[in-house]
Amino acid sequence: MTSHNMTWISYPSKNPAFTSPEEIEDIIASQNIISRLMHCYIAFFVPTGLIAGICILIVLIKNYVQHKVIENLDLLLLHFTISNIIIIFLSFTVITRPDYLTATHLTCNVLSFFFNFSYFYSQYVFILMLVILLLKRFPPQTALCKATQRPILCVGIVLTYTFCLSLTEAVLAGTDNYHLETDCQLDPLFAWPEYEIIKFTFGFGIPLFLQILCFAVLLAKAAPAEAPALQQHIRTYPAPFVISVTMFMCRLFYNLMLLFRTSLKLQKSTGTTKNELVMNIAEIVLFCESCASLVFILCFHKPCKDEVLKVLQNCRRKTTASNHLEIPETNVPHESRSQ
Repeated sequence: MTSHNMTWISYPSKNPAFTSPEEIEDIIASQNIISRLMHCYIAFFVPTGLIAGICILIVLIKNYVQHKVIENLDLLLLHFTISNIIIIFLSFTVITRPDYLTATHLTCNVLSFFFNFSYFYSQYVFILMLVILLLKRFPPQTALCKATQRPILCVGIVLTYTFCLSLTEAVLAGTDNYHLETDCQLDPLFAWPEYEIIKFTFGFGIPLFLQILCFAVLLAKAAPAEAPALQQHIRTYPAPFVISVTMFMCRLFYNLMLLFRTSLKLQKSTGTTKNELVMNIAEIVLFCESCASLVFILCFHKPCKDEVLKVLQNCRRKTTASNHLEIPETNVPHESRSQ
């Protein structure tokens, strides 16, 4: 793989060649849009996602402490939740928008490594969830199916796999100019074109194929007679199915914008301010997906939903009890009648 000289690339909004009034107006309009979206994300999605994630961790860890055992699906949801919480914390890099975080190439590469690790890990842990759901409907018959019943082993394999992918992406982000400062995104603009191609292939293309395969088996294969009906199976485990739709829509948009940015790099073009705006929107949409996934787990996964309902019922009872407290009556002494 040949090294690429990416010193020529810059953000369109940072390009001093844009001096016409129309181009300046486009930059101002784009910056206003991305600034408002950033404020909406920070104000609404981040608190909701973090609160949901913390509640999920508390519920799952509490259940493990009480029962000294954790179901395979709950274990994978725990790892999925942690990876999405890390993505939410890394998304604080958008606070500086419409400007970009200023950092050295090395710092930006480190941030990109942890972001890619969480991004890949959440994707492949989710595929393990779908496999677990398949096993709950279809009894394991092969050695591969029996291996998937050992989630700790599977998680270890996925950790190793995602670490190697993230390390590869760190190398493809460029190995030169580590000491120079740059405008930093979690997917660096100065990365080589192969960076986006590898990320699309292993972070979206292959996982999407595996998800479609899982859903095809779930829908097309005849289940054993003792297995529950498909609709009942989906109603029992709704969270992964809801998350799959959200992940597909948000990550499709994001990865298409990554590929479009790659095409601009191959053409030696920096693009327009509109291209930059859409890429920034796609990045925030991806972060919103992490927040939404945690909310869906809290609302649709039965142990989490039951715990939330239990807390709400207790709060309602305490409120009702406090409203019905009897206020002790004070005896007013009768005035003596005058004779």
